[in-house]
Amino acid sequence: MADMQLPGEPLRIGLLLFPGFQALDAFGPLDCINVLSRTEGITLSLLSSTLDPVSTTCPEYPGSVGQEILPTHTYAAPPPLDVLLVPGGRGSRGSGPTVLAAIKFIKDTYPRLKYVITVCTGSGLAARAGVLDGKRATTNKMAWKEMMALGPEVQWVSRARWVTDGNIWTSSGVSAGIDVTLAWIGSVFGEEKAKRIADEIEYTRHDDPSCDPFAELYGL
Repeated sequence: MADMQLPGEPLRIGLLLFPGFQALDAFGPLDCINVLSRTEGITLSLLSSTLDPVSTTCPEYPGSVGQEILPTHTYAAPPPLDVLLVPGGRGSRGSGPTVLAAIKFIKDTYPRLKYVITVCTGSGLAARAGVLDGKRATTNKMAWKEMMALGPEVQWVSRARWVTDGNIWTSSGVSAGIDVTLAWIGSVFGEEKAKRIADEIEYTRHDDPSCDPFAELYGL
């Protein structure tokens, strides 16, 4: 049954940013949300440890091409949020200060959220924050073993395009973020709304959460 959004105050969505986030992890879901906001009350905040531009450039590949996005808020002074979108990417690994700050923000913010949506290895950040403990979740299949090690108390689901457990939605790698976002939109705003958005952006959806060709590709 859909958890329909009631009329009233706009739904307040925040995107977590850190250096080396995967572009499509963030911008695929954001494009769906941008289109959604044409007919539904939505506010969007972009959050990082500072207000400096955040680049998609992989930290271990400093010569690679990347793009920058400007945060609207810092972790230290966030606006009220209902939904937190957590992308993955090479920058989500390790224990550098920006990664640890992102993990702390997820942990501190989760109790006040209606929903968390993770994309790709963003589930690794959520796992390290402890919010996936005891819950079913999935992640990028190429990084499967690495992500599992970050959350030994998580009930990892290897063959899934996305997984829903309570108010937490986790997706497989990169492009799966569009599918989990459309599924979440269908749950909260109605399936017809999700279908119209997919048609408008000319995206062929995976509407079966168990459809996961990449699990087979990576031997899971």
